[in-house]
Amino acid sequence: MGYTDNKVKVTVIESHCPKYKAGDVIRFKGSELDKENSDNVCMVAMQAIYPFIYAFRRGGNLKNGPYQCTDCGETVVFNIEVEL
Repeated sequence: MGYTDNKVKVTVIESHCPKYKAGDVIRFKGSELDKENSDNVCMVAMQAIYPFIYAFRRGGNLKNGPYQCTDCGETVVFNIEVEL
């Protein structure tokens, strides 16, 4: 059995939070944040959606979204996908 560690792209679909706007992107190269190709990263949002990011990294069979962070009523909706 091979080791899977996909690149993952997280895209903001909708935001009611001042930290994100629709179209913002966060990219991961395996477990590392691709800082050069990512917009802002809120650690509260990452805590909320990282289990899904991890599953995509490891080749899990999930739908791309929507996934959301609901911190303080400032909902942000994300699409998460494997990036080839």
